[in-house]
Amino acid sequence: MIPAFAVVGHPNKGKSSIVSTVAQNDSISISAASGTTQDVQRLDVAVGDSRYFLYDTPGFQRPTRVLAWLAAHAETAEQRAEAVRRFINDSDCQREFPEEVKLLTPIMEGAAILYIVDGSRPYGADYEAEMEILRWTGQASMALINPIESEAHVDEWKQALTQYFKIVRVFNAMQADFEKLLAILEAFSHIREEWCDAINSLVQDYRRDRGRQGREAAGLMSELLIRLCSYQVSQKALSQEQAKQLRPALEAKYFNDMRGLEHDYHEALKSLYYYHAFHTEIEELPLQDNLFDTEQWVAWGLNRRQLTMAAAMAGAATGAALDLAVAGSSLMLGALGGGLIGATSAWLGASQIAEFRIQGLPVGGFESRQGPVQNRNFPYVVLNRFLVIADALKQRTHAHREQLVMKEGDLAQKIERLDKRQQQLIHRALNRLSRQRSVEGLPAVLTPLLL
Repeated sequence: MIPAFAVVGHPNKGKSSIVSTVAQNDSISISAASGTTQDVQRLDVAVGDSRYFLYDTPGFQRPTRVLAWLAAHAETAEQRAEAVRRFINDSDCQREFPEEVKLLTPIMEGAAILYIVDGSRPYGADYEAEMEILRWTGQASMALINPIESEAHVDEWKQALTQYFKIVRVFNAMQADFEKLLAILEAFSHIREEWCDAINSLVQDYRRDRGRQGREAAGLMSELLIRLCSYQVSQKALSQEQAKQLRPALEAKYFNDMRGLEHDYHEALKSLYYYHAFHTEIEELPLQDNLFDTEQWVAWGLNRRQLTMAAAMAGAATGAALDLAVAGSSLMLGALGGGLIGATSAWLGASQIAEFRIQGLPVGGFESRQGPVQNRNFPYVVLNRFLVIADALKQRTHAHREQLVMKEGDLAQKIERLDKRQQQLIHRALNRLSRQRSVEGLPAVLTPLLL
């Protein structure tokens, strides 16, 4: 049996925001205007091998009159569910109460109830007609308090809702983390026993999917670093003078292509986390404005002191490997030498991004070439920019609609939180990438930064 949930409530209480967050779907229409949802929208949500249905419904419009109609057609409690069925099938009711008929239909077809209220607004007795109607359906139900603007009235809502619902939770559609989403789903396995196995499988598939996203994000991050650090463009010319004149065009193509590559991978990352209508604004890679002023990169990469320390760690890693190979006979001179040489050379070539070169060809003529990157800080800049977006995607819910402006993150702090061995592997990998050297198992090396 496929679980199904109907999200219902008063107009403009965040129902569509809840649906968007739970379904991880940012294409659902959300507006501050009342009555954005006019018809029932059924979403078929697939997670791994699991599925469930989620119904976004119109808000209650005339609950007091609907409850009066139901009361006139049911004398005892055992007649209440049948009265609701009669209501949704009655042609006069369909004309007079279209919203209530639409929202009650999926419930009477077996969907569990997710009743949404706004915890930033005071509780009022006018909500009781809605809750009583839902109780008459006899379906499994849960109330979610969505504090849209604040939690000022959450406590009074809890006291009222527990009179009508077995389970009451606070669930902020804009801030709910991954574990809170799973907790909502797991709660239904306790009040709808026939769904227990399906929901347990669904929760497991959600966790597996989150793990897959992390692995694929590490793969995207690695591909981006490799491609940007190794990218170069070239053009043949008949004479050396012609080859020199190609420099402005090659530089423009090189840096535009680099920006385009980064943008494509950032978009792929957003798609990986199911964001398709999410717009981000991030400063362009600081490449072309001043090719020889890399001080502006400090905000995204490492400063001079941090980069020198990183180079020392990367060099020390190489030296330590040498010491191990000779069974320590160097008395750690290799480790000391590697670290010192790495730190000393950290800024050799670090003041420029990519060199423009002209070389003669064996068959005659010349070739102009721009790239690849020579700057030691460049991989850190690219890595940090990717991580800033990845962190934002994991912390953001699909209910948000505003554009997100990305600001630099503290990459050095992220790296320093890891153990020394992990730090060393990362610095060594980025050092090799800046020199166009291959890195074995790069996704695994970078994965700790995504956790």
